[in-house]
Amino acid sequence: MNTTTRRLRIAIPAILVLLWFVAAGIGGPYFGKVDEVAQNDQSTFLPSSAESTVVGERYLDFVGSESIPAIVIVTGEEKLTEEQLASLNTLAEDLGDEPNVVSSSPAVASEDGLAAELFVGLDTDADISEAVDELRATITDELPDGLTFNITGPAGFTADLVTAFGGIDGILLITALGLVLVILLVVYRSIVLPFAVLATSMFALCVALLVNWWLAKWDILTLTGQTQGILFILVIGAATDYSLLYTARYAEALRRHRHRGDATRSALKGVLEPILASGGTVIAGLLCLLLSDLGSNRSLGPVAAIGIVFAMLSALTLLPSILYLLGRSAYWPRRPKYDPDRSDDQQVHTGIYAKAGEFVSRRPRTVWIVCALLLAAGAAFVPTLKADGVPTSEYVLGFSDAREGQDRLSEHFPGGSGAPAYVLTDEGNLQDVTDKLLAADGVDSVAVVAKDSPSGQAEVTSDGVQSLIPGQPAPAPTVSEGQVMLLATLADAPDSDEAVETIRELRTELAGTAQLGGDTATDVDTRDTNEHDRALIIPIVLAVILVILIALLRSVVAPLLLIATTALSFGTAMGTAALVFNHVFKFPGADPSVPLYGFVFLVALGIDYNIFLMTRVREESRRHGTREGILRGLAVTGGVITSAGLVLAATFAALAVIPILFLAQLAFIVAFGVLLDTFVVRTLLVPALVYDIGPAVWWPSKLARDEAAAKGRHAA
Repeated sequence: MNTTTRRLRIAIPAILVLLWFVAAGIGGPYFGKVDEVAQNDQSTFLPSSAESTVVGERYLDFVGSESIPAIVIVTGEEKLTEEQLASLNTLAEDLGDEPNVVSSSPAVASEDGLAAELFVGLDTDADISEAVDELRATITDELPDGLTFNITGPAGFTADLVTAFGGIDGILLITALGLVLVILLVVYRSIVLPFAVLATSMFALCVALLVNWWLAKWDILTLTGQTQGILFILVIGAATDYSLLYTARYAEALRRHRHRGDATRSALKGVLEPILASGGTVIAGLLCLLLSDLGSNRSLGPVAAIGIVFAMLSALTLLPSILYLLGRSAYWPRRPKYDPDRSDDQQVHTGIYAKAGEFVSRRPRTVWIVCALLLAAGAAFVPTLKADGVPTSEYVLGFSDAREGQDRLSEHFPGGSGAPAYVLTDEGNLQDVTDKLLAADGVDSVAVVAKDSPSGQAEVTSDGVQSLIPGQPAPAPTVSEGQVMLLATLADAPDSDEAVETIRELRTELAGTAQLGGDTATDVDTRDTNEHDRALIIPIVLAVILVILIALLRSVVAPLLLIATTALSFGTAMGTAALVFNHVFKFPGADPSVPLYGFVFLVALGIDYNIFLMTRVREESRRHGTREGILRGLAVTGGVITSAGLVLAATFAALAVIPILFLAQLAFIVAFGVLLDTFVVRTLLVPALVYDIGPAVWWPSKLARDEAAAKGRHAA
C-alpha cells in the first residue's frame, strides 16, 4: 500500500467523523428550542371538514377575536363575604391589565356561596404556560386571606401539559442514554465501544432534530410534545440497534481479516442489506401515517422517518469511521484477534442460542404450537382495552392544578362552566334549537353571542332572549351570514364521558338544524378520527411491510409467516396491556391513538429483528440447507437481537419518566412487546416454524427449488 492510499484510508473516515461532529454541534443547541415551533392544540390537528373545526372557524365571525379561556376558581372554608367578592372583582380588573390577557370578567359567586369563578381570556399567540404563571403570581399576591385558588379550563390544562413535557430535553434523554449505556457496558464488556455507539446515536439525534426543527419552522411538518419525545427515543433505539449489528459483524470480520480496511468492507457488506431493509421497513410503516386524517398522527410519520434516516446514516458512516480509526482497540480489553483458520462451528454450536436451536430442532412443532397458544391467550384480552378516549384532565399523571380546579369547579358550578359547546344555527331556528338544548339532560343553560351586551352574550330561555343584567333590556343576538352562535353550558365537566355523550346525542337531535363545536365537540371529533385512522392505516402498514419482506427474502411463505407472528405478538402485547392498565395501574382508559402508535412501532420495529434473523438464515441456508441454516442463523444473531431488543425496550420504557398518560401507556406496550418479540417470537416461535416447514419456507424462490432438487438427488 503506497503512502497516498494509506493517507486516503485515514482521511476519508476522519472527514466523515468531522462532518458528523460539526452537524451535531449545530443541531445540539436546538434541544432547548423545540417549544418555539411545537404545536399542542388538539383542535388544530383535526381535518378542516370536521364539524367542530367548521364551527370553531365561524365562532371568530361572532366574537371578533379568539382567546384561550383560563378559569380561576376561588374557594373558601365559609361563604364568601361581600368584601371578599369586591376584592375578587378588583383582582379581575388587575388580571385584565396583564400583557397576555385579552379579556377578564367580574367574579361570579356560586349558588352555595362557597366559591367564585373568574373568566380570563388569554391571547392565542402568547406562551400559554408563561401567561398562566403570570396569572398565578398576580393572584397569589392579591388573593384575600383565607381563600385558595386553582387555574383550570383549556389554558390551565395546556399549562399543565407544557410543564409535564418540560422534562423531555433533560430527564428523558438522561434516562434513556443512561439505560442504554448500562446495557452496552454489560453486552460489550468494553470501555470505549459503548461510548462510540452512544455517540453514533446522539449525533444522529442532533442532526435529525435540526432538520425537523427547520421543517417545522417553515410549516412543512408539525412538531408536538409527544412527537418530540417519540423522536428522541426512536432515534436512540434504532441507531443503537443498527450499531449493535455492525459492531458484531465488524468483530467477526476482524478475526477473519488482518487489515481493518478489509474488515470494514466485509462488515459493511454484511450489514448493508439488513440495515437498509430494516430502516426502510420502519420508514415505510411510519410514512403510512401520512394517510391519517388527524394531524397529530400525520405529523409523526415524516418526523420519525427523518429520524430513522439519520439513524441508518450514522450507523453506516459515522460508526464504521470511528471503529476504523480505533481499530481493534475499540473492543479493549476483549480485542478480536486475527485468526485466518477460525471456523464458524464453535460459534454456531456453543452458547445459549445454539442450545435454544437444539431445543427447537428436537420438537419444532410442539414448540411453535405451545408458543402460539400462549400468545393467543394473551391476545384474547385485547377487547378489554378501553381505548375510546380519556378526559383531558387525565392526560397528566400525578398532581395537576387544572384537574384539581376542575373538580372544585364541578362541586360549586355546572361542570361545563367556562367551556361551553358552540352551537351554530340559522337565526330563524334560534328558539327551536334553544328549546331542544334546554330539554337535554346534559345541558345546564344556554346563551347567545350578543356584541352589544356588556358581557358579550345574552341568556336564552324558553321565553326568549334575556339580559344577563337584571333590569336591562335584552340585547339583540349577533347575526353573521344569517346565523347565530349559541353557547350551551353543559352540566358535566367538558372533558368527561358524560359530556361527550351529551354532544353525541345533541348532534343526533339537531342534525340538519345546527352544528356543534367547542372543546367537548373537538374531543368527540378527535376520538372518531382516531378510530377511522386506525381502521385505515393498520391494514395498509401490514400490506406495505409484506411487500418489502417479499422483495427482501425473494419468498412469499416466509414473509407471510413473519407478518403473522409479529401481528400475533402485537395482539399479545395489547391484551397484556389491557390487563395491566385496567387492574394494576387502574388507568381511566387509553387514547384512541395508543393502539395505532403501538401497532406501527411494534410491527415495524418487530420486523427489524425478523429481518436481522432471516437475512442471516437465508445466507446460511444457501450453504447448509434451511434447517441447518435456521439453527446457525439463530446461534449467530441471537446475542445481537437480544441486545438490540433490550436496548429498544429500555429506551421506550424511558418514556414513562414523562408524566403523560399517553407516553406511559406507549412505553409499556412497546417495551413489553419488544421483549416478547426478542425472547419468545424470535428465539422460539419463528425458528420452530421455519424448522418445521423446512425449504418450502422460501417458496417460490430459487433457494426452495434448489434444496428440493438436492434432496431428490440425495434420495436417489
